[in-house]
Amino acid sequence: MKMLSIEQELQSNAYPGRGIIIGRSKDGKTAITAYFIMGRSENSRNRIFVEDGEGIRTQAFDPDRLTDPSLIIYAPVRVLGNKTIVTNGDQTDTIYENMDKQLTFEQSLRLREFEPDGPNYTPRISGILHIENGSYNYAMSILKSNNGSPKGCSRYTFAYENPAAGEGHLIHTYMCDGEPLPSFEGEPKWISVSGDIDSFTGLLWNSLNEDNKVSLFVRYIDIETGTYETRIVNKNR
Repeated sequence: MKMLSIEQELQSNAYPGRGIIIGRSKDGKTAITAYFIMGRSENSRNRIFVEDGEGIRTQAFDPDRLTDPSLIIYAPVRVLGNKTIVTNGDQTDTIYENMDKQLTFEQSLRLREFEPDGPNYTPRISGILHIENGSYNYAMSILKSNNGSPKGCSRYTFAYENPAAGEGHLIHTYMCDGEPLPSFEGEPKWISVSGDIDSFTGLLWNSLNEDNKVSLFVRYIDIETGTYETRIVNKNR
């Protein structure tokens, strides 16, 4: 597998949809995660990220223009002890609540499937970062329709133990723009990660398609102490 440039991956795709990035800083000291959302409809574009405790949530930028909150209003990021959960939907709550009951990440997602938004049947993508006693690992999941058919759900989980410094993975909902939107295929993309939180945030935001990007969240977590920094960028201000 070839390591990819996150900048080139995002710049070459006008509509990857929603995406999760997880990795490790070049000096190995920091766990990195990011989540972005894009939109084609007025309803999808009428959103911002706001902080909510240790996590974030989406909310309507202009409540009067919100036509359907289902599938677009949710908490993408929640923190459960030493675990940070990042997803593209309300499965964040499913993972949080069931891991709190001692189920695993994968077991929690067995309770969910792709989104009911035919004909796209948007995949549910999820990630979890686990930091404990100076060690770090993460996992990513995608729940997708069976080659576009809603009659079956294909479930994939990818786990990364002791990830290498300067490396990460990207998973997103759609391969590209289209009608219907084609679901992401294959393993999460192996990408290079570098820079401090502000330079990385700027690189991601500037690489997303100008017409379709909506919001971006980036977090850097110190692996030794668990302290973190967060950046949020909203197109609607």
